[in-house]
Amino acid sequence: MKYSKIFPLDTFPAPKYVVTFARYQGQWLFSRHRSRTTWETQGGHIEEGETALDAARRELYEESGATEFTITPLFDYWHGDRTGSGVGVVFLAEITALGPLPESEMAEVRCFDTLPDNVTYPDITPYLFDAITKGCP
Repeated sequence: MKYSKIFPLDTFPAPKYVVTFARYQGQWLFSRHRSRTTWETQGGHIEEGETALDAARRELYEESGATEFTITPLFDYWHGDRTGSGVGVVFLAEITALGPLPESEMAEVRCFDTLPDNVTYPDITPYLFDAITKGCP
């Protein structure tokens, strides 16, 4: 069984991941990976030499085509089970302009009124989404 937990921002000195929940024209923007039929937030690994904010900005552009946006760090998270775990930072982005989707692993982006039923990471995405929509720590 996998578990997730939310922590105040900057709890972890070296987060490994970023997760960005993005809003565009009043809706939630999710991306679909080329090899999957499910929807996911924009995010991924923080590369060497990047800050979490740098990684969130890069991933948001690469996985959605967002060209103009504000992005705000909200909280840290931990997710794992007995075999391993990871820590990261959750961001909220307000997108004001989308360009074409860059050549990447993503096939498309789509807006939703709420969290889609078929998310790529069902153990963590709904938990983080609830924290954002119901008031994060």
